[in-house]
Amino acid sequence: MSEFDGLTALVTGGGSGIGLATARLLAERGARVACLDLDPPGEPFVGVKADVTDDGAVRAAVEAVAERLGGIDVLVNNAGIGAIGTIESNPDEEWFRVLDVNLLGVVRVTRAALPHLRASGHAAIVNTCSIAATAGLPDRALYSASKGAIMSLTLAMAADHIGEGIRVNCVNPGTADTPWVRRLLAVAPDPEAERRALEGRQPLGRLISAEEVAAAIAYLASPLAAGVTGTVLAVDGGVQGLRLRPKT
Repeated sequence: MSEFDGLTALVTGGGSGIGLATARLLAERGARVACLDLDPPGEPFVGVKADVTDDGAVRAAVEAVAERLGGIDVLVNNAGIGAIGTIESNPDEEWFRVLDVNLLGVVRVTRAALPHLRASGHAAIVNTCSIAATAGLPDRALYSASKGAIMSLTLAMAADHIGEGIRVNCVNPGTADTPWVRRLLAVAPDPEAERRALEGRQPLGRLISAEEVAAAIAYLASPLAAGVTGTVLAVDGGVQGLRLRPKT
């Protein structure tokens, strides 16, 4: 018997990358899983198409998932988009767009799911944050701001909903081998050199895999982590905590 047997999960941004890896792992461990995405996957998941910037669409999608699955026990807020540049590089419109997806998307989906999470005996929310929330990275001002807000929001949500039996945690991935990162590399002047630079930034010397992040999300979502809430779990190849000596 697996720890997720009898439980249901909703994963946003479940169509690819970390979201899809998480959906697969939760399903392998016994959960019935729905994926909310602009391009959701099919079987074995319940795929629901919705834009997290559209509150009406989000509410309808969450209700459809709850009806189809018979409730929602686990919510993984993973949907997000990237942004490159300093504070000067992006106009106000881009700031609004990225924050609308990355931050308010979490708010909308969670708000819609709360009635169902309150009815669960094993409710857990896991937000996908980023090492950009805790480490200053060049040319990531907007992205970092959105992820820093998610980390703070995670702690506030954990405090607000602990009395309702809802645990709230987040994961902080380092640079992961995902479709978004691959697209960034594809448009770089020297993709191989850029990849080596990203790998070298992480003490492990490689990119993090989507499956490694999914494993951390599954842990935080699991009833086995019933004593864990308000926690930020880094899956970053050592970026945040290690200060290695330069190789000679």
